[in-house]
Parts: sequence; C-alpha cells; structure tokens
Amino acid sequence: METPIIIAAFAALLITIALMQPLARKLGLAPSVVLAMVGTLIGIAATYLLYTPHLDTFNAIALVFVDPPLDAEKILYVFLPILLFQTTLTLDVRRIFEDIGAILLMAVIAVFVATFFIGFALYPLAGVPLVACLLLGAIVATTDPIAVVAIFRDIGAPARLGRIVEGESLLNDAAAIVIFVILLGILTGSQPPDAPQAAIAFVRSFAGGIIVGILIARLAVMTLPMMRDLPLAQVTLSLALPYLVYVVSDQFADVSAVVAVVSAGIVFNLYGPSRITPKSWTFLHDVWQQIAFLASSLIFILVSILIPRLVSGFALLDILLLLVLIVSALAARAVVIFGLLPVLSQMRMGEVVNNRFKTVILWGGMRGAVTLTLALSVSEHEALTEDVSTFVTKLSTSFVLFTLMVYGTSLKPLIRLLKLDRLSARDEALRNQFLSLVLSDISQEVAATAKAYQIEPRVAEPVKQYYEDRTQAVAEATVSLDDLKDKERVILGLVALADRERELVLTHFHEKTISNRSISQHLEAAGRIGDMARTEGRAGYNRAARIPLQFDKQFRFAQWLHRRLKMQHALSVQIADRFEFLLVSRIIAGELVTFNQQRVRPLVGKRVARILDETLCGRRDDTLKAIEALRLQYPDYADAQERLFLRKAGLRLEETAYADAHSQALIGEELYNDLTNDLSHARQQTNQRPPLDLGLNTEDLLAQHELFSDLSLERRTQLVKLMHPHFATPGEMLIQHGERGDTVYFISSGAVEVQTPTSSFRLGRGDMVGEIALVTGKPRTADVIALGYCQLLTLSAADYATLMEQAPDIKAHMDELSASRQSINAEDKSET
Repeated sequence: METPIIIAAFAALLITIALMQPLARKLGLAPSVVLAMVGTLIGIAATYLLYTPHLDTFNAIALVFVDPPLDAEKILYVFLPILLFQTTLTLDVRRIFEDIGAILLMAVIAVFVATFFIGFALYPLAGVPLVACLLLGAIVATTDPIAVVAIFRDIGAPARLGRIVEGESLLNDAAAIVIFVILLGILTGSQPPDAPQAAIAFVRSFAGGIIVGILIARLAVMTLPMMRDLPLAQVTLSLALPYLVYVVSDQFADVSAVVAVVSAGIVFNLYGPSRITPKSWTFLHDVWQQIAFLASSLIFILVSILIPRLVSGFALLDILLLLVLIVSALAARAVVIFGLLPVLSQMRMGEVVNNRFKTVILWGGMRGAVTLTLALSVSEHEALTEDVSTFVTKLSTSFVLFTLMVYGTSLKPLIRLLKLDRLSARDEALRNQFLSLVLSDISQEVAATAKAYQIEPRVAEPVKQYYEDRTQAVAEATVSLDDLKDKERVILGLVALADRERELVLTHFHEKTISNRSISQHLEAAGRIGDMARTEGRAGYNRAARIPLQFDKQFRFAQWLHRRLKMQHALSVQIADRFEFLLVSRIIAGELVTFNQQRVRPLVGKRVARILDETLCGRRDDTLKAIEALRLQYPDYADAQERLFLRKAGLRLEETAYADAHSQALIGEELYNDLTNDLSHARQQTNQRPPLDLGLNTEDLLAQHELFSDLSLERRTQLVKLMHPHFATPGEMLIQHGERGDTVYFISSGAVEVQTPTSSFRLGRGDMVGEIALVTGKPRTADVIALGYCQLLTLSAADYATLMEQAPDIKAHMDELSASRQSINAEDKSET
C-alpha cells in the first residue's frame, strides 16, 4: 500500500470530518450519528469499488478503506489514551468528587448489571459459551454521553445531572474494559475460569491502575514549574503523559491502562493549574480540545468504515439475537436508572432526578467508538474461534448502529415530547424582562447614533420604531415576572448572582489577583452555590456560601498532624490558604452587592433586590468575621496578604497600560518587550506568598503567658522541655465533659468558653483550663471550646505533677486558680 495514497485517504477523511460538523448541526443530530452514517456509506462504497469487475480505477484508494493500515490494537493505542485524558481535563473534578458515590455506583454497578443481563439473556439462544455472551455484554456496556450532555445543557438541566452522566461514562469505560480483558483471557485460556480469581483480578487491575496513574501524573505535575513560561513545552509534556501511562500500565505493570490514564488525567487536572500560569492552562485546554476532536472523529469514522465488513453474513437468527440484546441492554439500564438512582437519593448520595430526566438518560444510552474498537479487536483475535468472533462482532457492531440510528435520531423528538425543551416559567419571565430592558436601551442607542452621525429622522425613525414595537410585544407577553411568586424571583436572582460570581472569579484569575493555588476552591464554591440556589433557593444559597468558611477535611488533617505529631508546616499552609481565600471572597462579595444593585435589581424588582442585598450583605459579614478572627491572631500577615493583592492588581494595570500603548503604536516593539520582561520578573516575586509563622515557639509562648513571664531563664528552660504548643481553631473542642483528664491548657493568646451543665464563662490570655481533673483525678466536668484562633501550651498529667513538685511558687498560683474554678463548679452543682 503506497504512502501517498494513504496520506490522500487520510486528508479526505479530515475534509469529511470538517464538512460533517455543519451538516450535523443543520440536521439537528449528534455529530457521532452523522459520522457513523457517512463512515458506513464510505465502507460500502469502498467495498463495491474494490470488488466490482466493472471498474478498477479506484482500487488502490478503496483498498485503504477496506483494509486500513491500522488494526484494533493500533487504534486503541493511538486514540484511546488521548480521548480519556482530554475528557478528564474538561471535568470539574472537585465537583465530581461530591457525587463520587453516585458516579461509582452508576458506572461500576451498571457495567456489571449490563454484562450479566445481556450475557444470560443471550446464552439460551446464542449457541456459544456463556463467557462469550458475557464478553459481548461488557463490550456494549460502555456509553457515549456527548449527545445527552449537550442536550442537557441546551434544556438547562441541573449541572449536577450532567456531571453524573459524564463521570459515569468515563468510569464505565474503564470498568467495562477491565471486565472485557478478564473475560477475553478466560475465553482464550490465558486466565482460569474461576469467579473468585476473576474478582481478585478485577480489583487488582482497577486499583493498580489508579496507583500507577497517580504516581506518574504526580511526577509530571512536579516538572511543570520548570516550563512555567513555555506553554508549547507544557502541552508537549501533557500529550506524552497519557501515552506513557498507558504503555507502562499495559506492558509493564499489568494493570488497567484505561483506569491509569483516567487517574492520571484527574491528578493533572487537580494540580496542573497551580503549577503554570492561567494563560498557559487556557492554551493547554484549547490545544487538547482540538486534539480530542480529531481523535474522536477519526476513531469513529475509521471504525464505522469497517462496519460493512464486521456485519457481513447477517442471518435471521442474528436479528432475533439483536432484538434480545436491545431489550436486555435497555432493561439493564432501566434497572440502574429507575432502581439505583432513587436509592442514592434516599441515602443522600445524589440529587433527586425526576422521571422525565431519567427517561432521557435511559434513551440516551448510545454506544460509540470504544464499543466499535473493542468489537474490532475481537474480530482480529486469532485465539478466538470463528463462531465466537463472528457472534460478538456482528451483534456489538449492529447494536452500535441501532443506538446511533434509533436513539440518536429520536432523542431530540423525545425531549420535545417530554416538554423538556421549553423554558420554565421562571426562565421565560427572565427572558421577557431581560429582552424588555435590552430592547428599550437599543431603541435609545439607535436614536443617539442617528443624531451623532447626522442621519435624518425620517430614515432613523423606522428602525427606532421596530425596537419600540418589539419592546412593547415583550412587555405584553403572557408570562411576566410579576406572575411569579417572590420565592421564584429570589431564586432567579440568586442564580444570576452565582453565575456572575463564577465570571468574577475567572476575571480575577486571568488578572492574576487570584493565585493558581486557590482558583479551584473559588470555582468549586461558586458552582456549589449555583446548584444549591437552583434546588433549594435562599436557604440553599446561604448554606452553600457558609461551607467554604468551615474547616474542611484537609484542614482538620493538618490540625491532627500538628496536635498528634507536632508537625506545623501543613497547618501553616492551610491557614495561609484560608487567609487568601477569605480575602478574595470578601472582595467578590462586595462586587456582587454592586452587581445586584445595578444589574439584577431591574430584572427582579426592588423588593426582591432588597432580599438579595440582605443575603449578600450577610454573606459578606460572615466572611469579614472569619477574616477578623484571623487578623486578631496574625495582623502583620493580614496586612501582607492585602498588600500582595494590591501589588498584583497594580501589575495587571501596568500590563494593560503597556499593551494599550503598544497597540496604539505609542511605544515600539523593543520598548514593549523590555517593559513586559521587567513586568514578568516583578510578577514572579508576587507569586511567592509571604510565609506564615504560626507563632508556636514554646519559649515565646511561655514569655507571653502571665503565669510564666517573670520566671528566670533557667526555670523557663526547664518548662520548655515539659510543655508543647497547640494551635486551636474557632469552635474546636479542647475538652469534653466526662472524658478522662490527661492534659492542662495554658492560654497564651485567644479565648475559650467553659460550658458547665448550668452555666458558661470565658477564659483568656494568662488563664489555664483543665487542671481540676488532673488535681482531683475525676472525669472532666465541663466542655471547653475555642472561641477564636488560640495559641496554647499543653502539659500532660505526669509533667504537671513534676512541675508542681519543682516549682512551689507556680503551684501556689495554680492552686489559687484551681480553688476559684472549683468554687464556681460547686455553685453550679448547688443550683442544679
């Protein structure tokens, strides 16, 4: 086969792919459906041209399509890694983790359900081993979510629903291929047909793939800073990563290469943005989008071209088997969607999905390129018998064609039938109100433009009148904003504010006033706020807005490391991250208040705008309280963070001024490059966050404490060996009622609240707490909670006893405090 002919055929396919995109849009079909149709037609035409005795002119190029130079293994190795990797780059990974239970259940369990439903339904009729039927079930268990997700976005379905479908598809590809490999090994005799061993192999392959993918991706992410200002090098590294992971997993580690690539993509998506500039990450995304488009289109059309060959010899029994396959696959998917999803909702592991959306998900279970490629690999496997190979290849290929031609072409009509393509009353009202405002403004702008350009009124009046008529028609629309209840209008406004918040976050990110480290946290918070506002209204908005102000698992783990293992670095980083997040959140909250007054208020009315303003001001106040709590503890660091923010804003203004001057030819290329180089060096300095010292040096804390401040250096040195520093966060439970007393706390800074059964009181700097249980040997009699950020010194029971023996003067003061505390407790008991 000559190389020029192969290149010409390849170019022809690229032209076909490009032309099919506008055709698919015009027909209202998914591009994959059109590509499958055209690919099949190309395969039929090529077969005819190659074997017809009437024409030999096109034999050479027809042979390229009938017997392409790529087999199934090459197609998998060339296309699958980049398709899987690009999909993970487009996912909102942190939001996906919120629904990971639902996604894993929908993906992994769904694959097993489909495999067994299909396998056992076909076995009585197929005339092949049960394992071959199960193999077919695994092949067709993978789904292509592209068309369904695109339609969800068009009709305004909940974003969480789209994430579940995308996450399910990504992971069910991995699970299905792992099962496929195991069953193929059983069929070919390379693996014993033992169920427990097969289960162990599945777990090992899946878990091993996760480990390999994470390790290699972490190494790749660590090298990204070396290429900070070299976006082409960064893209090259990212392109090499999925191939390296796939080959290492498949050929050397003997684990699931698909799972490994997915894991690597997730890690790269999580940690990559914090290692390179926002502009470089956007560039990387754009390049990957083009790569994935070419790969997905090529793999689809290449395999579709082979469909006529794969389904040749289709008999009457095959039609019956195909019908059984269709019904069993639909039944398996229905069990998962209508059976598992409600269970997940009841267990609060997923959002409630109404039956109309479930029906769309059920009917949208189209199969795509992965299924066709696996079928092709079966047809080329020499160790399989011809009966098994033909059975699996024919039915899987025919099933893909059925899902594309039937599900793919009827999905949008089904959407219209279920009335999911119609705007809700809330969205219709927003549309009318927005159009009314915009058209009114345009009418005035047209008049002003005509006057500015000295266009005669008789010419301008018809255009002006056109917009006035449209404004009047919209105002008289049957669905108006006044028809909605205040609750609906509040939700409408909150959703608009959440969308605006995401835009503000991205604007700050591109202006480099938000660091790469915190951008994902801000976007995650904005997405959660929007989702909960849509489903739960104002209460959901407020609850979602408070979540970032709380201390998450990472923070608590860092605190545990500090408390148990005396490791301060992780906690210092978490506190610094919190400072930065709160600072930017305060700024964005203020910008949202302005946006509500200027843009949302005309849409929802004054009364609702006041409700929204109260909500935003309450959120801003909560953020300010959290900032002030930290500022009291670390005023210098708070000043440094705000100074750094202003410095970044100044650099952005410099960059804009230089670019404007250059575009207007006020400065030349050489001067512009010199200025931007200086700017780049200055920006590198702002990338370094000021270090945060938690101030947990034991000697310094002793000197701050009133009880020990007058001690001699020798005595203080002795105490340093006994005491340990502890950093407490607001709301942290230091002592719990009823527990055994083994520690006493000395407050160097901050305040705590002691809560007895009948009363409560506060202790601050210079006080100690927890000594009564050590003195009496009885259980704790109160709860002690940190009111803010506190710097404490802790002393164990044994060290406390040692101190009392060695320091009579300190013992006397402690006894006095302890007696006072015990009298308070005695009064509480007498009142009880």
